[in-house]
Amino acid sequence: MSEAVAIIPARGGSKGIARKNLQRVGGVPLVARAVDAARRCPAIDRVVVTTDDADIAAVAAEWGAEIIERPAELSGDQASSEGALLHALDTLEARKVDVGVLAFLQATSPFIDVDALTAAVQLVRSRRRDSVFSAVETYGFLWEKGLGDAAEPINHEIDVRPRRQDREPHYLETGGFYVMRAAGFRAARHRFFGSVGIAEVAPRTAIEIDTPDEMELARRLAPLADRDSRGDRAVAVDAVVTDFDGVHTDDTVRVDQNGLESVTVSRSDGMGVSLLRAAGIPFLILSTEANPVVAARARKLGVDVRQAAADKAAVLREWAEDHGIPLSRIAYLGNDVNDLACLELVGWPVAVPEAHPLVLSAARVVLDSRGGDGAVRDLAERVLAARPSAAAPAPHEAERPGGRNPATDHPTAPLEAS
Repeated sequence: MSEAVAIIPARGGSKGIARKNLQRVGGVPLVARAVDAARRCPAIDRVVVTTDDADIAAVAAEWGAEIIERPAELSGDQASSEGALLHALDTLEARKVDVGVLAFLQATSPFIDVDALTAAVQLVRSRRRDSVFSAVETYGFLWEKGLGDAAEPINHEIDVRPRRQDREPHYLETGGFYVMRAAGFRAARHRFFGSVGIAEVAPRTAIEIDTPDEMELARRLAPLADRDSRGDRAVAVDAVVTDFDGVHTDDTVRVDQNGLESVTVSRSDGMGVSLLRAAGIPFLILSTEANPVVAARARKLGVDVRQAAADKAAVLREWAEDHGIPLSRIAYLGNDVNDLACLELVGWPVAVPEAHPLVLSAARVVLDSRGGDGAVRDLAERVLAARPSAAAPAPHEAERPGGRNPATDHPTAPLEAS
């Protein structure tokens, strides 16, 4: 039987936002969000990204897409999406792929409604519609500027103001997806042909990113939108890296009468690290400051530690290379602005709930537990939940669930930043 294939055009160039398709929303590059949505759609058999950019191709391939190299003549500012789609269909045909249904997804729509996409593919495959597009219902009164910029009504009479319940809705394209019969599209060379249907989506999914303001809005909406669309808690990674202050601690320091400092850590977090170690998952504590408390805690947990890291991102890259772990398979847990460079490197940027707003915006996951009060255990459980099986080992050394333990190794440098 012919396949339903999702094709995602993603150029490297962009006038409004530099490298737009690689910009992150909810901690995930835009092109990866589109690939992820298509792969979560049960009606889609194959996901393809057509691009002229090697970095976009690498990200898309990591997320499970097949790559088609887009020629330069179809990659400029004047190139049409239809041209890229037709080239992709020709390439797939040469690869002996029989495409029956084409789902055109736009990476600039970060919140694609997977249920609506599934219904649209089924509608086209059943031949009840030739083309279906995502749209949001609106009862708004629309206007345009006429002669001399005077306002003129479009979808209503100027002297009639019916109540909402007395009006028929209109539908606004969201740009999220267009589903069509592949043969009909190749004949028409346009996304709308034959019998056209509407796939209604929720207004919160309707944002399309073309400007920096729309990018910022999408980033603010991502935590709510992703929680609603995915709902699961699993974090699928091969390693965990964390900041120290504000993550293993509550970001406070106690100073005694002799000027000696101490912090408080959670035994529950210690158990979480033990579970990760038993599952063979590498763990690194990465701190900007050099402090005996951090070293002592790492020794207690039996994990790697890197301190005095002025360039945390560079140290993270080096550690990942040494362990042979792709950055896309690492979870980084942070809380403040000096974690942003690391959060932007990894596949799973994670934040504690009380983190700096910029960190929350960069995070793919915001934990339920606060720093110093179970945040590391929270992340550990999500990582283990993503693995095929995870036996619960005995606690490491003196760590055991419940209670809190003052880490009294006295530092010689302040613990104010990590």
